[in-house]
Amino acid sequence: MPGVKNTRAMRLIRHKRIRQKIQGTSLRPRLALFRSLNHIYAQVIDDTHGVTLAAASSMDSEVREGKDSQSKGKVSTIVGGLLARRAKERGISKVVFDTGGYKYHGRVKAFAEAAREAGLEF
Repeated sequence: MPGVKNTRAMRLIRHKRIRQKIQGTSLRPRLALFRSLNHIYAQVIDDTHGVTLAAASSMDSEVREGKDSQSKGKVSTIVGGLLARRAKERGISKVVFDTGGYKYHGRVKAFAEAAREAGLEF
């Protein structure tokens, strides 16, 4: 069918375009986000050294305990707060937010707002 696009391919194109403009440094690392159908994963990455400084996901034991009774949006909020707390423990307060090609809406927005409330600046 003409005009029908593969949504995964379009997301990867958007992600590639974003990554051309965003790079994490040791002073301001990149907060990379990946959202699957059921889970959300986030990492704070220093691209100059190629090192992950902090990470959190909905698969972590801290999040998984009460996850069954909560919506995916609430789980994203918990993961955002957890990642911010882990980043603050490592002395990171400012990051560059990489949405991974996803729209800033829904779970991505819930994650970002929770990370901001917990002390990350972006």
